[in-house]
Amino acid sequence: MFVTFEGVDGSGKTTQAELLAEWLRAEGREVLSTREPGGTALGERVRRLLLDGEQMGAWAEAALFAAARAEHVERAIAPALGDGSDVVCDRYLDSSVAYQGIARGLGEQRVRELSLIVTRGLLPERTFLLLVDPAVARSRASGERDRIEREEDAFMERVDAAYRQLAAHEPERIVALDGSREPSVVAEEVREHVRALL
Repeated sequence: MFVTFEGVDGSGKTTQAELLAEWLRAEGREVLSTREPGGTALGERVRRLLLDGEQMGAWAEAALFAAARAEHVERAIAPALGDGSDVVCDRYLDSSVAYQGIARGLGEQRVRELSLIVTRGLLPERTFLLLVDPAVARSRASGERDRIEREEDAFMERVDAAYRQLAAHEPERIVALDGSREPSVVAEEVREHVRALL
């Protein structure tokens, strides 16, 4: 089973990904808990470049995310699925579609196609989208902001709108959840959806 979590920074997606992985392990399942960009040695180096590096053009950004994703699928996600493990991933291709394809204006379809090419079409069975008002999400952030988190409010509002658009287009795969609730309440709703996949 391949499950991903999406949302603007500060939406609670990382917490929910961790809670689901813990629950699945407690149920006796083998789980790869991973993140994007990252998940491999190369992916973590690309992550530092993307999040802590200098400003870059939108296509350079999209291409780096795609490169990290290609390595992630080949070296981590596909082998884990092949071995019968569950994969729980904090961000995947919907992030690129929302952030670079729609919010940065590169084109939803073009960015999606790039990711589908480099991942050989691998899509998650379920994607949980944590919906939180961007201003609330930003207020939750602690510590130093990375390059993308430092974008203006209008950009984050475009990302939020993009995610909502994606959920409306693919309701059978993308499950939109109210991320403003207590994490334990959201986690139980996630588990209810995941039980249907087990």
